[in-house]
Amino acid sequence: MKLQIALASAMLVATALPALADSFWVVQGPDRHCQIVDKRPTTKETTVVNPDGSTYTTRTEAEGAMKTIKVCE
Repeated sequence: MKLQIALASAMLVATALPALADSFWVVQGPDRHCQIVDKRPTTKETTVVNPDGSTYTTRTEAEGAMKTIKVCE
């Protein structure tokens, strides 16, 4: 019985962890400067410029990608 509870708990934690992961987007504002944000923009003044609207899991990954996005050069 204890093994079943432990196994069920482990499976629950394993499925919940990806939902808790951080996500970063590269966005361009009305002033044409790019920046990295940790929440998806909801206003029409900022545009997500990630290729294919993808997200980055770390800020470092987003910073590296921002250097390769043509509109952010």
